[in-house]
Amino acid sequence: MAEAPWLTIVGLGEDGPAGLSPASREALDQAEIVMGPPRHLGLLPSLNAERLEWPVPFADGIDRLLGLRGRRVVVLASGDPFWFGAGAVIARHLPAEEWRALPGLSVFALAAARLGWPLEQTVTLGLHAAPLTRVRPHLAPGQRAIVLLRDGAAVADLAALITELGFDDSIMHVCEALGGPRERCRSSRAATLGLDDIRHPVCVGIEVAGAGAPLPLTAGKPDRVFETDGQITKSPMRALTLAALAPRPGEHLWDIGGGSGSVAIEWLLTHPSLRATSIEPRADRAARIERNARQLGVDHLRVVTGAAPDAICDLPLPNAVFVGGGLSGDMLAWLVGNLLPGTRLVANAVTLESETLLAEAQAAHGGDLLRINLAQAQPLGRKRGWKSAYPVVQWSVTL
Repeated sequence: MAEAPWLTIVGLGEDGPAGLSPASREALDQAEIVMGPPRHLGLLPSLNAERLEWPVPFADGIDRLLGLRGRRVVVLASGDPFWFGAGAVIARHLPAEEWRALPGLSVFALAAARLGWPLEQTVTLGLHAAPLTRVRPHLAPGQRAIVLLRDGAAVADLAALITELGFDDSIMHVCEALGGPRERCRSSRAATLGLDDIRHPVCVGIEVAGAGAPLPLTAGKPDRVFETDGQITKSPMRALTLAALAPRPGEHLWDIGGGSGSVAIEWLLTHPSLRATSIEPRADRAARIERNARQLGVDHLRVVTGAAPDAICDLPLPNAVFVGGGLSGDMLAWLVGNLLPGTRLVANAVTLESETLLAEAQAAHGGDLLRINLAQAQPLGRKRGWKSAYPVVQWSVTL
């Protein structure tokens, strides 16, 4: 039998060693060093191993752990270390042959078992170290979510956020120390949460209800969900633009001339694996893009303040590019000359000058040229008539 790697990541529940598998107990018995948060170390009985507290912030512990290479080390994590846990962070610093993981029951599994919810139909979010606004895309009546939170104060903040967004009738099931002797579960409406003695570790099961407006799943979300100074790709045009960009799992978008960030934000809302960088020359608009991204649950949007092409020269190359503002001949030449083959490029134009640029680009490089005319019914005296928006010309091409 091959010798075990020097590092073992053990998932520990609130019941301490009682819930460990035989393999996990053996790893602890043979360890020279056990490393973990103080709470986890406190759940263990007496061991021959040296105990090391994992420092805060978490990243500071990686170098310390790597310095123990060659000794038998166990790192303690909560439940399943690879479900919003420390496992993935540790594993990416080591080759596969140097570590193994022995997961325990996840908090999500325990919460679903207490609440009687089918886990495959329940949203699971780890927000103990992330903005609470990441719950926003999942707020729709009838939706269920299990959310990991850092402490009792975060539970109150989450209830306030849900209430502010109009989902005040949501039921929040507050579950503390699941699986251990301190386990406790209590329920309350989000609007009337009055629990001031919530203890860590805590998760919340949410049954979403109320008159709040859910975010549509389709592209072209209502303009009103974005903070804007008027510089925004309007909803119907945004839907057509996202269709042309055709996001696919794992891809990265450059949104050049971000404005309000609506295209990049909708790109990210399409799938959790997507990445995006919004490039905006005006600092006030760049700050607005960041606010919009946070409020709509995609705070991982990267915002670069600057003008293309200078601001994009050193960025990781994307799979798709949208040019919504600042279109110029120099910019198009840079994009065509520097982007990788297979990159999808979409550019929208309103002025005659920028239309000419796109017509020339399409003649030189191919792709599709589309002229889009939109009109909306508006009062006209005592009746109604059509009010046309400026026509938009869209060039889309795979380089």
